[in-house]
Amino acid sequence: MSTLYRTMPIDPTPPVITKNAEAFRQQLCELPAFRALLRAVEADFYRALPLPAPVLDLGCGDGHFAEAAFGSQLQVGLDPWWQPLQEAAGRPRHRWLANADAAKMPFADGSFATVVSNSVLEHIPQVDPVLCETVRVLSTGGWFHFCVPGPNFRSFLSVGRFLDAIRCGGLAERYRKLFDRISRHHYYLDARGWEEILTRAGLSLDRWWPYFSQGALSALEWGHPLGLPSVVAKRATGRWLLVPQRWNLWLTERLLRKYYEEPLPGEGAYLFFSARKPVR
Repeated sequence: MSTLYRTMPIDPTPPVITKNAEAFRQQLCELPAFRALLRAVEADFYRALPLPAPVLDLGCGDGHFAEAAFGSQLQVGLDPWWQPLQEAAGRPRHRWLANADAAKMPFADGSFATVVSNSVLEHIPQVDPVLCETVRVLSTGGWFHFCVPGPNFRSFLSVGRFLDAIRCGGLAERYRKLFDRISRHHYYLDARGWEEILTRAGLSLDRWWPYFSQGALSALEWGHPLGLPSVVAKRATGRWLLVPQRWNLWLTERLLRKYYEEPLPGEGAYLFFSARKPVR
């Protein structure tokens, strides 16, 4: 996939990204380890990007990511699910929250200078109407920043690779499909595929880059079964971690820090995109 990426007539250069070890530790204190690792990496990207106001957080969920990634308050957070929005209401990161369908947003044309959508689009079966609505609510020249899993996500899964290596390709594909269902992923498009969809909606792809190495994805993959106690804790207490003290997370941080601090890989499990609404 990397050869395809490098031949595209867009800028494959990410912004200058600064790692924040303290922010990573804070994520580990609030989220299951595998999710904390991924979100800490992604939060660094948004902190390095232009985010002119007003900003719409498309698929804001419980507001945790916005609190971690954005230094100033965003104007609006939108999500179709009521329960996570109730959690988001308890965080100070969005001025307004909207319980609405992203394909039918309750905003006037050109309402926002920036739309951000972190790990959301891959969960939407029909993404074209959402992108058309995104273009409608963006002002001319406005930014749309988003990230999604790419085609390497499935091929990087360690259990699938092991099963392929012992010539159990059928079992490997079953495992990958199981992970698709667990992750609720509908898309694993490459950069060219997303460029075509964005262009069709009326957006111009400005830059993109891959992130999350094979090793980092293996940590995320194995974090799913190891994180089951966190799921139980969340349902029982409303918190992911019952003992979120640094001493309790020392070993976890030590094991995952190298993946948080690693340079951007030539090929990654995820792709980050920045697009603009063209000036016509």
